[in-house]
Amino acid sequence: MSGLSIPGISLTPPAPSAGQTVRPLRAAKPADKHGWWWGTGRRKAAVARIRMKPADGEKATIIVETANGVVKPASEFFVDDRDRMEVTAALRATSLLGKMHIVAKVHGGGFMGQAGAIKLAIARALRDFDPNLEGTLRTGDMLTRDSRKVERKKYGQAGARRRFQFSKR
Repeated sequence: MSGLSIPGISLTPPAPSAGQTVRPLRAAKPADKHGWWWGTGRRKAAVARIRMKPADGEKATIIVETANGVVKPASEFFVDDRDRMEVTAALRATSLLGKMHIVAKVHGGGFMGQAGAIKLAIARALRDFDPNLEGTLRTGDMLTRDSRKVERKKYGQAGARRRFQFSKR
């Protein structure tokens, strides 16, 4: 927008004066009475509910709990590097990796869907924790739900789109 100039109209927002502070678009949500911030994420058929609080040292981990009672650290639960990287993507983008303790409860879907659901839930909880991080998370496309799902199989067909082989005779 540097080449465009309109007389009498300023195209840049006014800078805050010395006494003013820049306010984020939304106010920070307070933690619950135990100090946790909550977030929900969905991807394919998977749903993740996470709770997060600031921590340091060994307490700053990501724990994954499943519906059938399996409780493991995310580094053990997700065997693929792709899934491990996706779970920690929001924390890496905001440079909070190793500074938050996260407990994620997941159900439904597979490992890839659960990793995507946890990523969205963490991003939403981080936005509530510090609204100034919303721009970073939105730039990384971490606050947008991926609504793609598997298309259902139709009757009279071999799959969602695939037909049975046609025989003229």
